[in-house]
Amino acid sequence: MNQYAYVVNVEGAVVRDGTYLLIERAAEEEHAAGMLAFPGGKVEQPPGHSAPIESTARREIDEEVGVEVGSVEYVHSRTFEAVGTQCINVVTLCEYEGGEAHARAPDEVDAVHWLSPEEIRDHDDAPEYLKEDVERIEAYRDESTTQ
Repeated sequence: MNQYAYVVNVEGAVVRDGTYLLIERAAEEEHAAGMLAFPGGKVEQPPGHSAPIESTARREIDEEVGVEVGSVEYVHSRTFEAVGTQCINVVTLCEYEGGEAHARAPDEVDAVHWLSPEEIRDHDDAPEYLKEDVERIEAYRDESTTQ
């Protein structure tokens, strides 16, 4: 792999009534198996087409949990390594539009949960980076409502 190449991953933080839609990653997943995460996945760029962050978030949320979202807003990004691959992770805030959340991709998702920020903070299967992401999203939401 080219030492300067990165995979771009997009996560969608779907919020409904003060709770976040989280997936429990399948036990078979190579990266963070069994851990809580926002739905998300790699930016795919079919030949001749662009794959913006927003459409990747919408596609991954639909594929993994069957939920529709409206607006998608960039919150922040960070880097991480997954199974020897360097990744840029883009975290977005997604407006819940509809649909009943369920594990639509059983090879990737064992379960879905709607959890409050406090429940995420106290959850044993919530990695530290997810807790930090939720704090940043909450600050972003607070900032957006005061403007």
